[in-house]
Amino acid sequence: MERFRYGAALTAVCVTLLLAGCGGGGESMSGAAAPAAAPEMADGQSRAAADQATDSDAARTQAVPQEAKSDNLASKVKVVQQDRQVIYTASMTVRAKEVTGAGLQAKQIVTAAGGYLSKEESNSAEGSEASAMLEFKIPPARYNEVLAALGKNLGKQLSVQQGTQDVTMQVADVNSRLKSAQESLESLRTLLKKADTIGQVLQVEREISTREADLESLQAQQKELAAQTGMATLTLRLVGPVTVVEEPSDEPAGFVGGLKTGWEALVSFAKVAATVIGVLLPWLAMAVPLVALVVFLARRRRPAVVPPDPAETQAS
Repeated sequence: MERFRYGAALTAVCVTLLLAGCGGGGESMSGAAAPAAAPEMADGQSRAAADQATDSDAARTQAVPQEAKSDNLASKVKVVQQDRQVIYTASMTVRAKEVTGAGLQAKQIVTAAGGYLSKEESNSAEGSEASAMLEFKIPPARYNEVLAALGKNLGKQLSVQQGTQDVTMQVADVNSRLKSAQESLESLRTLLKKADTIGQVLQVEREISTREADLESLQAQQKELAAQTGMATLTLRLVGPVTVVEEPSDEPAGFVGGLKTGWEALVSFAKVAATVIGVLLPWLAMAVPLVALVVFLARRRRPAVVPPDPAETQAS
């Protein structure tokens, strides 16, 4: 009986140890499998992260060259601020009490502003009917100031007309063509030194002559444009107190305009005819008596014609 009890107890202890060993082995197996799966998951996440990083780097690599390319293109573009080349012209009519004095005052105003007188036409028939036409060249920076001073200080301003013309593109075109013509002419002169035959020399010389003529023309255009843009042109007309100034009419000619023009032409013809008659009348007053005297004397010296006798005419 005691052996049976000891055997049963020993059997129970062995069973207990066996069960404990199985549980520990399962736990150890599950624990070993988990670490093995964890590295695989970690490797997958790291690969995904690496792929995302690679894609982002590629995107950045594609974006950076485009931005750099656009920056390079923008850096190559040079923005040149060019001054505008403008031609200023004006025409003003002023009624002055004394035309000669007003003309001198206008010259002083323009000269003080750095300008000069380029043309002058005057008619000093009478003080009240005198007139003058003055053309001034004025620096553009003082143009408005001089225009206001002339209209205010000389007398009563009757009319003023202003005009502007932007020739910036024309100036740039002439300058560019002039530079190209100079370079072409230099190339032809260099080619002339390398010519071997007379035919080549003559051909190059003809081409050089043509290019020189074109170059002179472009230089003249450049000079003229520089003169027009460098100085504003003001045409000042001064009239006396009673001088009639014709205002420009914007109405179309039509029948009334033609009738008015014809009447003015007729009046002008009548004035001319009256002037001619007035010039010839004193000469006629002296010539008519002399002509009458000459005719009278000529008639007295002429022999008298005796009529034939009728009796003699019948006898014959």
